[in-house]
Amino acid sequence: MSNISFPSMNLNLNISKVAFSVFEIDIYWYAIIIVASIIIALLICHKKDGLYGISFETILDFMIYVIPISIISARIYYVMFNIRYYALNPSQILNFRTGGLAIYGGIIGGLITIIILCKKRNINILDCLDYIVPSLAIAQSIGRWGNFINSEAYGIETNLPWRMGIFEAGLYKEVHPTFLYETIATLIIFIILTKMQKNRKFKGQITSWYLLLYGFARAIIETLRADSLCLYGIKVSKLVSIIVVIISTIFIIYNLSKNRLNVNKTSKKE
Repeated sequence: MSNISFPSMNLNLNISKVAFSVFEIDIYWYAIIIVASIIIALLICHKKDGLYGISFETILDFMIYVIPISIISARIYYVMFNIRYYALNPSQILNFRTGGLAIYGGIIGGLITIIILCKKRNINILDCLDYIVPSLAIAQSIGRWGNFINSEAYGIETNLPWRMGIFEAGLYKEVHPTFLYETIATLIIFIILTKMQKNRKFKGQITSWYLLLYGFARAIIETLRADSLCLYGIKVSKLVSIIVVIISTIFIIYNLSKNRLNVNKTSKKE
């Protein structure tokens, strides 16, 4: 049971992590929200059937592999940076139901899988990624509510009006609702990328802007996070986000410059 409050709104919630049980097996809200986010993302992909010459059927075929591999890689990434705990509690490594998925691990696993599948199907990798990433953003936006239910992915203590009250180790504290910050950020990214899809100027544009916008937002949010994955005192997701922002910015500038150069060459010929 999670006790979560929003003091400024006089709102106090007692939320059970378990939604219901089937044959004495507990089904957690976290799992339900993750599944719902995947279904909604696929429905959005379905509406874009044929985009960049790629059928939704192909995307669906890919997702049969991408989804489970992304979940597994997200878990591996999370476990790697919590290795002390899982070394002492190995039975918890496969306990996905209560949380513990790292988005960057999922992105890495999903990206590798898509590259392999595109190579086999002779599909342009950047076209495929540009088709998918807006749906990834909305899935992230929805999925973060699983963190809310679990009272995790929260921030450092604050007295801002929108602060969230939680109990940690029996102690009450008021913190930044960083899960909500990322929910809002990824929803905005989804809207921007969806509009951008209609007027794509180069292959990989949607993907590179996703990486730039999400990386920028995540780097800021990680600054406020209190439960970040760390390595030698360094917040891993913040470091990865900064690297992602730099690489995607270079990619965008290079392609925009290349487009301008091609336009100038064409105009001179005319």
